[in-house]
Amino acid sequence: MNKKNFAFTINPESDVPKYQQLVNSITNAIAENLLCKGNLLPSVNSICKENNLSKDTVFKAYSILKGQRVIESVPNKGYYVAGETRKVLLFLDTFKAYKEVLYHSFINNLPDNFIVDVQFHHYNIDNFKTIINSSVGKYYKYVVMNFDHNELASALTNISNDKLLLIDWNIHSKPKNNYVFQDFGKSFYESLLGAVESFKKYEEIHFVYPNFTHHPIETVTFFEKFCIDFNFKYKIITNPKEFNIKKNIAYISVSDRILGQFLEQCQEKNLEPGKDVGFLSYNETPMKKFIYKGISVVSTDFKALGLKAAEFITKGEPIQFYVSTQLTLRDSL
Repeated sequence: MNKKNFAFTINPESDVPKYQQLVNSITNAIAENLLCKGNLLPSVNSICKENNLSKDTVFKAYSILKGQRVIESVPNKGYYVAGETRKVLLFLDTFKAYKEVLYHSFINNLPDNFIVDVQFHHYNIDNFKTIINSSVGKYYKYVVMNFDHNELASALTNISNDKLLLIDWNIHSKPKNNYVFQDFGKSFYESLLGAVESFKKYEEIHFVYPNFTHHPIETVTFFEKFCIDFNFKYKIITNPKEFNIKKNIAYISVSDRILGQFLEQCQEKNLEPGKDVGFLSYNETPMKKFIYKGISVVSTDFKALGLKAAEFITKGEPIQFYVSTQLTLRDSL
């Protein structure tokens, strides 16, 4: 171990448990190449003495690192760095079913020596800034899901561009940022082109864009353009309390909560999806092909998004990429 470059940093005033501070200190040092494979770590006794810690605290930290295969122990010799482990921060908005697809694709395409910490900002800028500020310098790479707030870009300035990847929505990004985005406007419009004949079965199209959603507004703009271009009567519903389905209407929604209400009302009113009423859902999830007789969806490929994000981590090369948006027609439309 290079003691000139690496030392344990324990903050007794921190809310982070001391054992976790030890874990973070070692994994961060490996990520920054201050510790390398085969380096001998300090003994439990020496850490306790130098940092005023209990043996239980140090043993717990080392046990966690062994479980993660970051370190290994050799009887009568001590603890060694097992490999060049890299920690990655995956910073998402919320954890929904389609985000799970992204997450598993991302995780499954990373080598075993990568450890991924997942955090959620829930569209709260204070929460976002707190997590970013506390994570600066602790990770090999940062994968961050954008949202619409004018302080977002400035909150990311302390992370070097080569370590940062923005994903999902092109909002408040800079020209030199690395990104893997989806297009919520033009690509959505182009996907709707494949549903023109299906929409013609209905008298109107109603877009349910509830006031609680954080879905990008450009989707609504391009929906209006689509309806005007193809002479469809349309309506935009922003108050979810006004969502009351009627026969011969096709509905588009960005909220799975609205999908649940749609299916419930179909049952109550004895209306058959795909025949009496239509429904097109935004964002594919593993279950939508099985719900009722299948829910039609327009969605980006979240598996591809996760794969591209993993490529940025493993290859270390700049990336600016848009994942395609696809229409999948099923019986609900």
